[in-house]
Amino acid sequence: MNTRQKLEIIQKMLGLTQTKAAERFGVSFVAFNNWRTGKSSPRPKMQAAIDELFLEVTGQKIIPSDQLTAKKQALQKKSKEHKSVISEILNNPDIRDQFILKLTYHSNSIEGSTLTEPDTAAILFDNAALSDKSLTEHLEAKNHQTALNYLFGHIAKKEKIDEGLAIKLHGILMNGVHSNAGVYRNHAVRIIGANLPTANYISIPKLIKELMSLAAEKSKDIIALSASIHSRFEQIHPFSDGNGRIGRLIMNAMLLNANFAPAIILQQQKQLYYTYLYKAQTKKDHSQLEDFLCEAVTDGFTILDRKNKR
Repeated sequence: MNTRQKLEIIQKMLGLTQTKAAERFGVSFVAFNNWRTGKSSPRPKMQAAIDELFLEVTGQKIIPSDQLTAKKQALQKKSKEHKSVISEILNNPDIRDQFILKLTYHSNSIEGSTLTEPDTAAILFDNAALSDKSLTEHLEAKNHQTALNYLFGHIAKKEKIDEGLAIKLHGILMNGVHSNAGVYRNHAVRIIGANLPTANYISIPKLIKELMSLAAEKSKDIIALSASIHSRFEQIHPFSDGNGRIGRLIMNAMLLNANFAPAIILQQQKQLYYTYLYKAQTKKDHSQLEDFLCEAVTDGFTILDRKNKR
């Protein structure tokens, strides 16, 4: 594969324009465009950077265990700086609203919502009705907000992370959107764009009950446990719709329960997220998904720490 092809894939996976891609590599638009058109070749050091990023975005990069451990330790240290992450969120409306906005916008956008972040904010906090957006998109935004508020309260009251929570969250999320809100699917399903078998619908109640039992366990490595539970939940695919959003809500319930900030998975990183998730599900290698999750939780702590920067 030549450099031009690698750059095309990098741009697609990261959702970058040529201008943004050039900025990513620290070169001018003209220099980057010349690489893309084959008019010139990157110098060896830059070629090495392109090759490394290509391996990363295609799920081929090997994450050194000591590097991943260091990231996890840094997050654990960050967690200890906060007596109660969930209390900080609930006691500071500006922080709570930022989490609700970011998590709702990005999670829904990953699933295809056309709402922009300002659109989402207007619907969530001003109860705006946008004439150029569908009723379903309005409901999905408001329902996700309600689901998050329920989840925050659930964790604050130290209630169990179990099958009942998954079903309750789905009921809230799909209320008025899907006729099977809060009900497991009763038919076979395929994950679009992935050659990945999902669970037989007859087995779903048993599988989710077992999985959520594991999700509730205490762990010294909450990043590894969250990544494992999330990848397995998505492969089981228990509901007719909303599996991605419910899976991310459950993952954040686990993180909050361990006194970690919620993970902000950006819609711009959708293809990376799917690539690492698929690798975890098919190769049983969770290292890139865990590394990705560390970055997403770091973004969550950035929101949480705004209170301390004023």
